[in-house]
Amino acid sequence: MAKFSWNGHSRDGKTVKGVMEATSEGAVSAMLRRQGIMPGRIKQRGGGLDMEIKIPGMEKKVTTKDLVVFTRQFATMIDAGLPLVQCLDILSSQQENKTLKTALLQIKEDVESGSTFADALGKHPKIFNELYVNLVAAGEVGGILDTILNRLAAYI
Repeated sequence: MAKFSWNGHSRDGKTVKGVMEATSEGAVSAMLRRQGIMPGRIKQRGGGLDMEIKIPGMEKKVTTKDLVVFTRQFATMIDAGLPLVQCLDILSSQQENKTLKTALLQIKEDVESGSTFADALGKHPKIFNELYVNLVAAGEVGGILDTILNRLAAYI
């Protein structure tokens, strides 16, 4: 994730500024709006030696175990009544596999911008296969996402 410096206006009209870590400028803007801040200028800060080098095809694979653990934890959180976006935020912050973490942050951003959870998962076919995406879509429509996720974890 990159660091962004930002400035904006709070609800009472005061100018506020700060630094935030996020996946994109859009994610920073969305987080600021949720905090009641109207974003102004958002600029990515230079990474210097802190930047990560990504070589296409060389990123760490998401293992079956990673996927099962994510699916079970996600099902438990949904069953407990937590909002979808909050579940994705919590699980991505705890994820050790960088490939899955990046995907979860992108999925969270897509869901925040109005996409369905299944559509957001579908944008990551190397991690979530067609069966996974379609079952999640059925769970969303039927209101039984937690049950579907538990069954998916058992199947995987």
